Amino acid sequence: MAKNICIKGAREHNLKDVNIDIPRDKFVVITGLSGSGKSSLAFDTMYAEGQRRYVESLSSYARMFLGQMSKPDLDSIDGLSPAVSIDQKTTSKNPRSTVGTTTEIYDYLRLLFARVGIPHCPECGRVIEAQTTDQVTDEILKLGNGDDNNPTRAIILSPVVAGKKGEYTNFFADLLKQGFSRVRIDGEIKKLDGKPIRLNKQVKHFIDVVIDRVQLKSDATSRIADAVELATKLSEGRVLVQVLDEKDSQVKASKVSSGAKGGIAEGEHIFSLALACPEHGHSMDELKPRDFSFNAPYGSCPDCLGIGYKDEVDPSLIVPDKSLSIAEGAMAPFVSGNYYPQVLAAVCKHVGVSVDTPWQDLPKRAKDALMYGLGDEELRVDYVTVDGRHTHWYIDWEGASGAIKYRLKKAKSDRQREKFEKYFATRKCETCKGQRLKPEILAVTVGGKSIHDVTTLSAAECYKFFEHINDYQKFSDAQHQIADPIIKEIKARLKFLVDVGLDYLTLERATATLSGGEAQRIRLATQIGAGLVGVLYILDEPSIGLHQRDNARLIATLEHLRDLGNTVVVVEHDEETIRSADYVVDMGPLAGEHGGYVVAAGTPKKIEQVKKSITGQYLSGAKKIETPKERRSKNNGKLVLTGAKQHNLQNVKLEVPLSTFTVVTGVSGSGKSSLIADTLAPALSNMLNRSHRSTGEYKKISGLEYLDKVITIDQSPIGRTPRSNAATYIGLWDDIRALYASTPDSKIRGYSQGRFSFNVPGGRCEACRGEGQIKIEMHFLPDIYVPCEECHGTRYNRETLLVKYRGKNISDILNMTVDEALKFFENIPNIKRKLQTLYDVGLGYIHLGQPATTLSGGEAQRVKLASELQRVQTGKTFYILDEPTTGLHFEDVRQLLNVLNRLVDSGNTVLVIEHNLDVIKCADHIVDLGPEGGDGGGKIIATGTPEEVAKIKGSYTGEFLKRIL
Repeated sequence: MAKNICIKGAREHNLKDVNIDIPRDKFVVITGLSGSGKSSLAFDTMYAEGQRRYVESLSSYARMFLGQMSKPDLDSIDGLSPAVSIDQKTTSKNPRSTVGTTTEIYDYLRLLFARVGIPHCPECGRVIEAQTTDQVTDEILKLGNGDDNNPTRAIILSPVVAGKKGEYTNFFADLLKQGFSRVRIDGEIKKLDGKPIRLNKQVKHFIDVVIDRVQLKSDATSRIADAVELATKLSEGRVLVQVLDEKDSQVKASKVSSGAKGGIAEGEHIFSLALACPEHGHSMDELKPRDFSFNAPYGSCPDCLGIGYKDEVDPSLIVPDKSLSIAEGAMAPFVSGNYYPQVLAAVCKHVGVSVDTPWQDLPKRAKDALMYGLGDEELRVDYVTVDGRHTHWYIDWEGASGAIKYRLKKAKSDRQREKFEKYFATRKCETCKGQRLKPEILAVTVGGKSIHDVTTLSAAECYKFFEHINDYQKFSDAQHQIADPIIKEIKARLKFLVDVGLDYLTLERATATLSGGEAQRIRLATQIGAGLVGVLYILDEPSIGLHQRDNARLIATLEHLRDLGNTVVVVEHDEETIRSADYVVDMGPLAGEHGGYVVAAGTPKKIEQVKKSITGQYLSGAKKIETPKERRSKNNGKLVLTGAKQHNLQNVKLEVPLSTFTVVTGVSGSGKSSLIADTLAPALSNMLNRSHRSTGEYKKISGLEYLDKVITIDQSPIGRTPRSNAATYIGLWDDIRALYASTPDSKIRGYSQGRFSFNVPGGRCEACRGEGQIKIEMHFLPDIYVPCEECHGTRYNRETLLVKYRGKNISDILNMTVDEALKFFENIPNIKRKLQTLYDVGLGYIHLGQPATTLSGGEAQRVKLASELQRVQTGKTFYILDEPTTGLHFEDVRQLLNVLNRLVDSGNTVLVIEHNLDVIKCADHIVDLGPEGGDGGGKIIATGTPEEVAKIKGSYTGEFLKRIL
């Protein structure tokens, strides 16, 4: 068997004829600058070819249903195993997908609950169990006093009617024909063969047929058994026993004696042969695993269909700014127009509050009346028409939420619908309270917990629960044989989750809400569970979103995967991971056009000695990101958010000093994203940018007078189509088109700016519609893109390409890199300024016309930063970045810090969520959350400069800072 994976002549994307031997069954890290060709080598060459060869081996019929992969551009590759790629882009956005279903833990839980779960009545909580006639007879005998000489007496009844209206004349006649002589109606025993029984048909009745009066002694067993059998035939498996007192008189029975919802009377006992609650009649069929699935109709909540959430009007979107009064337009949907402002004023008058009182100071009664209506009360509206006439009328006010629902229902156009849909947010389903299943399914327990209770536990708590399951529920020998192998599988999968640093995640957490790193580590845990051998695993930065504390666990997991007999290839920038690798491949030397070569390959120690390897220089300490000599002043005011309670936040008060570089840190799951991404960012956006975003719960925000806008810069793509590129995104292309429209050639031909756009007809090539390439659909093969034969990939028609500026046509400009364009346009200040910002953020290597879809997450983020840098700075902007170092090499991080510092030096505030110690040590102010993840977090445990945080005991971030400071 081959010892190495031998790659010869790899030319995918920017790779320059790469020849390399990568050792098999080893832990290999591929590193290098952003854009140096790491992903091109790992994913677009090794994975693509490994996957393609596997798919090729299938029948042509099977290949129809599988995504086809084109052959990478390379000469040969040998020693390749079947490849599994674990990247960050493949998480399911389906609301039904959860951590439990992705890891298959939920499937095992369903099996466990169906096989050994104990069903209970959802109303009274009693255990529901099917009993035989013999078991019921034995239970009835136990109700006696045990004295056969002076036995207890009892009446055995069959509860046939429970709380139903009717006269039942024919029913009584039928009973008499069958040989029954007595019935108990609403607690009173009456004879059937006496005078006719007249019942009020408008009243609900409780009717029990008297089967027999018996003595509860051992030699009456067969008589009791016969009575039980007869009673259960009449009433679908139920039997009611009335134990009589010493004087042999019937205990006074209440009217709700037949297992109606109200419970049963003193001295009465009810039994059932069916799997049903004898008192409330909640019956259960034999439990099956499908009953516990929220994706199947058998057990899912009928109202939300098992999603647990529904779209409802969100009060926080209707009143985005709580400091405004009704008169000032606190209710965003009803600010304009003549009708609603007067209705709202009438509501205020009706409940006795002023329209000038700020929303946050209104009593709850007034807020409820404005938001949810007045119920049955009529509202008098004193109305002034547009032309000044006074009138009044009475209306049923259904509240702002009711009005929005009504107007959405009546909306005729998409535009109207959009206008009202923005006030809706996803809320917990009222019926199942977000638990996704029917009440009778949620009443089945294992170890005293329902299946939903188990999924609300974090992975670590869940593991502990199953470790000690025998303390909570005693299994019989037969149940042990069934449950033990299932619990073993559940514990193994939970252990993998804990090992990859996800011990804080609950099993009910939706996969759509996970970060890229979390989703990738879940898939990694699932793969370890699969226990495959001889596979090539390719991972894309699994350490994203992972605190330094949890890194060792992740590395141990990757080493475990290798030790099973797999080749593990990781694209990574994390120093600890690089140092733990068996073999490192460093791509470079620079990015884009200037990258695509293997600069160094070998053990981490060997890489350190290669002078031209930038990674090696950082590893050896020859190059490093310097800690700032002094920190910025914190005396420029501060932004204060109080009472944050989203997810696991425990009434947090966040203070951010303005005009500083602030970093929010903490272990994974400690509440960073809940505080910043779910609470602060949307709240600021609603107040400063007039948007309508749903915010997490908080009390108030102060310090807004120092800010004019908030901008969130993330790693989402800057465009969804190949037409979008960096030049169009930052507004550079408009300036270049204006320049070409002003040339003498254009003026002679009468061309305007529109002539030089590849998005509209006119100057573009119409054969390919300005895309420069044509998509050809191939059956049994992937779609291929071929250069357009009309324009040969230039995107424009011949006439447009005749217009030149300094000897270059508009298509030549698209093919220039930023570096080349900077030299070319150095005398055009407006264009040079925008190009300079792209160059400053480290994107000098990208082509101006490079499609946005081909940019990495880190590159897309830097294009957004460039777009901000080229704007005129007001010094009052609040920037929020969530893990901006994702996908960035040490050198890229240095450039990023330079850019962020430029923004702060202009007076702006930059707030970053980050785990990278090089970024944390450069902060002016740190907010550290923790101490643990999940329920063990949600508190601010340390604040101050890096030096101050390093001294605080109990802060994991402080411990790691101490080592590098």
